[in-house]
Amino acid sequence: MKEALSLVQRLSAHPDSRCWFVIWNPSGTLLASCGGDKAVRIWGQEGDSWTCKTVLQDGHQRTVRKVAWSPCGNYLASASFDATTCIWKKKNDDFESLTVLEGHENEVKCVTWAPSGNLLATCSRDKSVWIWEVDEEDEYECVTVLNSHTQDVKHAVWHPTRELLASCSYDNNICVYKEDDDDWECKATLKGHTSTVWSLAFDAAGERMASCSDDRTVKIWKESTSESAQGDLSWKCICTLSGYHGRTVYDVDWCRLTGAMATACGDDAVRVFKEEETGDPDQPVFSMVAQKAKAHNQDVNCVAWNPKEEGLLASCSDDGDIAIWRFKEEN
Repeated sequence: MKEALSLVQRLSAHPDSRCWFVIWNPSGTLLASCGGDKAVRIWGQEGDSWTCKTVLQDGHQRTVRKVAWSPCGNYLASASFDATTCIWKKKNDDFESLTVLEGHENEVKCVTWAPSGNLLATCSRDKSVWIWEVDEEDEYECVTVLNSHTQDVKHAVWHPTRELLASCSYDNNICVYKEDDDDWECKATLKGHTSTVWSLAFDAAGERMASCSDDRTVKIWKESTSESAQGDLSWKCICTLSGYHGRTVYDVDWCRLTGAMATACGDDAVRVFKEEETGDPDQPVFSMVAQKAKAHNQDVNCVAWNPKEEGLLASCSDDGDIAIWRFKEEN
């Protein structure tokens, strides 16, 4: 059985600048992108094509590095190199700036919403991860500053069902945090990558996590069922995908509908991997089932599976473009 990745549409999203990140809203109907032009763009489908519905600008003074939708889909958070995170509220078909979160000393590299919608995490070049509480009046308060990394923190992601947060850094490590007696603490430090860890993604169940790195590998980590007496978490590397990527792997996304895993790479390619069904869950084997060698003209920065439509994948690049792909099996 052959698997294929075919181009649906290419969008000139952030011309004359990099497109850093793309993310689908929870219903899969809108795609948000951000870039070096300091703007966030919202894309929606009209007929068979994707078009820009609105542009959010004047929120930031510098590059917008990441964006995140709230679980309800009514809020969008944008993290910027200007050291702030902007919260936007959906109003009819537009978005208005609700508040600006300040406090990081340097570039904010990522923002991510907890599945409950009551917590938000930001991470920064200042080596810290901040956790913010959100109340019913849309007030945001920083409740914890975590300093478990020794270098620039590149990415943070929440567990799909639990209030568990993971972050990765220029220090080559992954940290996993959970709340303990009203205090957030680093409960596990995952070591294994030999260079910067750029991104993380959980599988649908949250039992495994994928990480990707400047060392050109993707690693799969599995949570051990037993916690230590101190409440620390145990995660171990059960699989390393190496030899597939020619340069830095900047992003990984694990599809919660199909289990397919996509990667974004500095060699301009997008790749898709699937787990072999015969494998031992503690020693899984992943095979590359699709590769688009020249997916973009420059580094691919991000890949994102649509949460509702099986096989629909978005990617974005230093070339300023977004590409929408269809991944499907061919007999």
